[in-house]
Amino acid sequence: MRVVVTGATGNVGTSVVSALAADPNVTEIVGLARRAPDWDAPKTEFLAADITRTPLVDVFDGADAVVHLAWLIQPSRDATALEAVNVHGSRLVFEAAAAAGVSALVHASSVGAYGPGPASGERVDESWPTDGIPSSFYARHKAQAERALDAIEASAPDLRVVRLRPGLIFKREAASEIRRLFAGPLLPSALANPRLIPALPLPRGLRVQAVHGADVAEAYRLAVTDERARGAYNVVAEPVLDADTLGRALDARPVALPPSAVRALTDATWRLHAQPTPAGWLDLALQCPVLDAGRIRSELGWEPVTSATDALLELLAGLRDGAGGPTPPLAPDAGGPARIRELLTGVGTRNP
Repeated sequence: MRVVVTGATGNVGTSVVSALAADPNVTEIVGLARRAPDWDAPKTEFLAADITRTPLVDVFDGADAVVHLAWLIQPSRDATALEAVNVHGSRLVFEAAAAAGVSALVHASSVGAYGPGPASGERVDESWPTDGIPSSFYARHKAQAERALDAIEASAPDLRVVRLRPGLIFKREAASEIRRLFAGPLLPSALANPRLIPALPLPRGLRVQAVHGADVAEAYRLAVTDERARGAYNVVAEPVLDADTLGRALDARPVALPPSAVRALTDATWRLHAQPTPAGWLDLALQCPVLDAGRIRSELGWEPVTSATDALLELLAGLRDGAGGPTPPLAPDAGGPARIRELLTGVGTRNP
């Protein structure tokens, strides 16, 4: 089986490449990324490619499956660049996969594709509306990508389409990338030490779900190799990370803050270029539904090895240690000496 993976060098991509390479049914992997890495992954050839410009039909020709992971989170201040890759680029990938006659297309959707969760807080399955959270560019783009995928699925009935909708994805090797993307250069690494967090200020009502990178990669491997896999699958580990759970995990006292105040602070610091994350991300975290992952467990036999709490603690340890991985997006020094490149690129204005 020959598999092409877009976005093969990021947090999820590196785990997916490793999981596919370990599967004896997968004989060849082609990893696409904006910058080809020096990483020598088994069975894998890396190609430098831009999904908005590269002739993708030629790349996908002869592939049995395409896994679409390529996505921009930064530069958060350039709406045109974000939409060009996330929405237009995704559509080009879907169209090229259908035109090349691949058998399976696996798309990295997200919990962010869903509209606001029910007021009751009950868990939702994959039938919940995928309208996104309007104030979050990430959620809007994930919802738009799903609409583009709907069109391809309708026009190419022989194409097996799978959509994975995971929660937050954590692993140690992604620590430096996650800090750059979401916290920026001004966050001291020492603050990731739970022993230095006696109190945990959180917006009231925050509840998020997470999954370890290796576990979500196993879900992608199953989606590629198991022909029973079709449609959408929620992919999350237990427990739900709410204030009480986070407090116990970090041995800290949760302190509930008014969401409006946290949002105002987030928006102000983003506008001041003190951090790269716009307030729409907070809206997404507070409004997205709690997911039920029963379908992927019952139909494909997927089970996470690492709990959501342990995945978070692993990430925090990586943040504290400045950990990274073997590819340009994961490199611990990608921000430059003393994070100077992050500062010079405007903290969310351009990718460092």
